[in-house]
Amino acid sequence: MSWLLLEKQARKRVGYDFPRWGAPKPYPDESPTGPMVALTNELAGSDGDIFSHTFKLTKLGPLVGKRTWGGVIGIWPRHRLADGTVTTQPEFSFFFDDVGWRVENYGTDPDIEVDNAPQDYARGADPQLEKAIEVALDLLAKRPPHRPAPTGRPRRVAPKLAARAVVSGQWPVVSKGAEVPPEPLPARATDDDARSTADPDH
Repeated sequence: MSWLLLEKQARKRVGYDFPRWGAPKPYPDESPTGPMVALTNELAGSDGDIFSHTFKLTKLGPLVGKRTWGGVIGIWPRHRLADGTVTTQPEFSFFFDDVGWRVENYGTDPDIEVDNAPQDYARGADPQLEKAIEVALDLLAKRPPHRPAPTGRPRRVAPKLAARAVVSGQWPVVSKGAEVPPEPLPARATDDDARSTADPDH
């Protein structure tokens, strides 16, 4: 599931779609409004390892917390025994461009290390979250959120088109310069023409 989150977090907002009725919609859709900060800790394993490392690797924002668990080798519970139990074995591993296979058995280090100690839990405090909020507010001060700020109304005047030169047997070609007169319309068939076509002796 981590790639579903990362794919949306990696979108860069570049504009807005303004409907006649309703609020502007960001483009790309569901793109982040401003800076991001991610929280992680020693309990983040498997896809939590992958998400934390990729968030940091792609520089989506600072990673705050503790080093992750370090378990990205996956299993596939598909071998059933006669008594109904299921056996598993390692079948999938993960390789990253920067550290290779080394997220396994190590995890990924945060950019800013902050621990939640037992005494913090006892008093209902969350130093990791507090630090992440502090970092996010600092980033917002440096990089304000992307908001709709149109500078002028769209142009409603039809653009002037160059004259077209018509070449027999080819598609029309745009001509730069003098105007080209339109092709004459084909002559309309008359009743006499129709009779002459139907009666060869006429």
